[in-house]
Amino acid sequence: MKPLPLRTSLLAAGLVAALAACHKQEAPQQPPPPEVGVVSAQPQDVPLVQDQVGRLSAYRTADVRARVPGILLHRLYEEGTDVKAGQPLFKIDPQPLKAELDQQVAQLASARASAANAKAQADRARGLIGKNYVSRQDLDTAEANERTANAAVKQGEAAVQAAKINLGFTDVVSPIDGRAGQQQVTEGALVGQNETTLLTQVDQIDQLYVNFSMSVNDLDTMRRAAAAGAATLSDTTKSTVTIQLPDGSDYTEKGQLDFSSATVNPQTGTVNLRAKLANPDMRLLPGQFVTVKADLGSLHNVFLVPQAAVLRDANSAYVMVVGEGHMKDPQSGQDKTVPSAAVRRPIQADRISGENWVVTGGLKPGDQIIVQGLPKARENAPVKASPAAATAPTGDLKGQVAPQATAGGKQ
Repeated sequence: MKPLPLRTSLLAAGLVAALAACHKQEAPQQPPPPEVGVVSAQPQDVPLVQDQVGRLSAYRTADVRARVPGILLHRLYEEGTDVKAGQPLFKIDPQPLKAELDQQVAQLASARASAANAKAQADRARGLIGKNYVSRQDLDTAEANERTANAAVKQGEAAVQAAKINLGFTDVVSPIDGRAGQQQVTEGALVGQNETTLLTQVDQIDQLYVNFSMSVNDLDTMRRAAAAGAATLSDTTKSTVTIQLPDGSDYTEKGQLDFSSATVNPQTGTVNLRAKLANPDMRLLPGQFVTVKADLGSLHNVFLVPQAAVLRDANSAYVMVVGEGHMKDPQSGQDKTVPSAAVRRPIQADRISGENWVVTGGLKPGDQIIVQGLPKARENAPVKASPAAATAPTGDLKGQVAPQATAGGKQ
């Protein structure tokens, strides 16, 4: 057999090398699965807190009015300052009422003199009736005059007392402790003529009322949850409220719920609620709007999920958990199981508690929820899970978090 020419040998060697290279390209290496940080879902009890808009009002408000007619002489307080109960605030001209008192005193003296004369005549008649010096009719007349005179004395005493009271009303005093408002009538004006003229207003603000309302649908949902054992509602006298100020800070003093309306407002479909709140430093003022966080009880066996992990589409809120995924094999076209994959899990997230969503449905104890690396996790694709770091990199989740106002949709 003749040996192959050199050129033929070189061609054969090149074909073998080319075939070997093609064989290597047929089996490309797969990239490693992305790394994600997870937290384990554990059921727990959390406070049942309702966020509502509330308005502050004074604990007590008293209108200071002129109760007798007269000319307003003086204002005796500084507007906008704190006053005590019984402190004089205004002075009404007392001279006409002093004259009225003197007149009533004089009429009382006259009535008492008449009563003394009537008593003397009646006593005389009673002494002579037994000797038949006066008739029975004369005695009856004398005793009737005596009773009439005594009644006139009582009437005069009442008139004097009324005149003294009216004279006392010329000193207009504060009915309560509080902060006195702006003067409504200037000095020299005629007040109290056929009406009780409003002079100013005193508000007690060392304590305040927080007035807010709650949807009757929310109340019904909470009561149904309590009946099913999923929640415990606090007694009205034990429910507390926390106030969030317009700048976002929390007010240090907690309020106590003290009133719940027994009827529903037919125009708004809400129930009125009220809480009492201490205001020792007078930082809060009546009429101010605040955010009310009412602690109405506790929810049982719910999950707290970081807000960054809750996403949303057009159908529902959902999270990505590490579990068994299913996807089609690109070569065979058949379904295959992916043991450690990112799996979509629809949830029911109704409210926010701090930095977490309160999830009441859709999760199971022990579910591994992806909270870091969400942009790299594809549904049903394998992932490499490890416990999430205490602080997630801000760039990992930017643009992936569902908006707070809409992420709590129900299924």
